[in-house]
Formats: sequence, C-alpha cells, structure tokens
Amino acid sequence: MAEAARPEETALALDIGGTKILAALVRGAEVLAEARVTTDPGAGPEGWFTSAEAAVAPWAGRYGWAGAAVTGLVAEGRWSALNPGILPIPEGYPLVERLSARFGCPAAALNDAQAAAWGEHRFGAGQGTDMVFLTLSTGIGGGIVLGGRLLLGRGALAGHFGVTAPVLAEAPAHLEDGMAGRWIAAEAARAAHPSGAEGVFAAARAGEAWAEAIVAESARRAARLLANIQLMLAPDRIVLGGGIGLAPGFIERLGALLDPLPPLRRPQLVPAALGTRAGAIGAADLARPKTKNDSQQRRFA
Repeated sequence: MAEAARPEETALALDIGGTKILAALVRGAEVLAEARVTTDPGAGPEGWFTSAEAAVAPWAGRYGWAGAAVTGLVAEGRWSALNPGILPIPEGYPLVERLSARFGCPAAALNDAQAAAWGEHRFGAGQGTDMVFLTLSTGIGGGIVLGGRLLLGRGALAGHFGVTAPVLAEAPAHLEDGMAGRWIAAEAARAAHPSGAEGVFAAARAGEAWAEAIVAESARRAARLLANIQLMLAPDRIVLGGGIGLAPGFIERLGALLDPLPPLRRPQLVPAALGTRAGAIGAADLARPKTKNDSQQRRFA
C-alpha cells in the first residue's frame, strides 16, 4: 500500500510536455503516486488542465501546493511558446494564476528543463556541482545550475538550447528541428519507414541501415551542441535526460564522438538519475512555499 501523503509536506507536480502530461504527488525526491495522460496539442492549456484534473481527482486533499514544469517559456507566471511546433501555447497565458485556481492551492511554474535541472541538482546526478541539464526528447531543452543557483536570466530564457539558430543558413530555424524526436520521425518518413523516435532507435539496434543513419546523424549534431555548451559554460558535468538522451546506447554514442576532444573541452556526460520524473520533482521543490523555519535555499539568478 502506498504511503499516505501529508499535505503540508507534499506537492502536486505537473510536467506538461509535447506528447504527455505527467502528474505526480511528490515529497522531496519521492514520488508517492503518478498518472500519465496524452497531450492533445489542439486542446490548449484549459484542455490540458482538464485532463490533469481528471487524472489527479483521487488525490484531493493530499497536497498542499502545486508546481508545474512545462515546455516553452515561463516568465513572471505567464506561459508562451518558443517553438509552437512542439506545443501551440497562447502568448502570455496566465499559467500560475490558472494553476492555483484549478487546483485550489499556492502554485508556481517554470520551464520543464529548468525544473529538471533543479531536480537533478538537488536530488539526482548533479548534486553539489556546477551542471547543465540537457533533455533530448520531442524537442530539446536545458537548464543551468551554477554556484548553487538555477540560472533563469533575462525573461527566464536561460538554457533554451533547442531554439537556438544553427550556423548553416540552409539548416532548420531551430536547432531541435534538425536533431530531436520530431526530426527523427520526419527523417524516418522520408526514408519510407514511418515511425516515431522510439521505433527508429529500435530499428537501429536491430541493424537496419536506414535507422542507423538517422540515429548516427542525430548523435553527431547532439555531440556538437554538447561540445559548445562545455565551451560556453564549462560545467562540471552535463546531465542528459529525455527519451532520446536516455535511449539505450545513445550516451555511449555521444561519448565516443566527444572522446577525441582535449580533456578540458570534453564534457563529462552522465544520465539523469531521476529519469522522466526530474521535471516534476524539481518543480515541486521550487514551488514549495517558504516558511519562517524554512532553511532550504532555493535560489535563482
């Protein structure tokens, strides 16, 4: 039987991504219960919240606050899309206000990769270090923790590596559109093998040449991004997450591509310890209301 959640110690966490919504009851690094529903891109934020509400209805009275980790940009409580191809979010949607109203408790929200970076720094593979979290999934996201501070920057834009513009003019407008899950699926279709990223990786492991070519190119582009992050920020380690970042054998591919670099320029890659729950755990911790006796430092820069 699952341990009972104490509302004063427990958060409702929502991780809203381009393909799924993860809802969880979180206490510290512990996930007491979870539910997953598919994200319908056409439903919009109110529809996504309705789906989440239905999934978490059995948890009523078991949480004291809510934290949301979401794809896109969250600045001053408002939510906007940086790449509408991942999820079409209305510009400036009042996310924190609606989250609090929907679930009847104090709430906070931030970008999902920033939340995951904090989760890994507090409880996972990045504890006690300067680190960058990079999620390779439907799209690409990131979060930066330096000197014990989660770097948000002007407009909370820090870490959005996936929407940077590639150097080559003929490349896609956003880096993630030429490397991540949507690109992998599109390349599979072009090769007359319609499949999602998971199917392409499975085919590559089975020795299918068309799939191996796609996975290898994705890895080459990801390795270039990782090398550039190391040069720009020089973190102690880069924590990889997401369905592609954690796909069997992918981190080893990246390591082999990066091995020829001089030691100072070579990223130290580690898999996310919290897996797909990192964003939910990080959002829950960052959203926890402060009290007079609260000694936990939750710092931003």
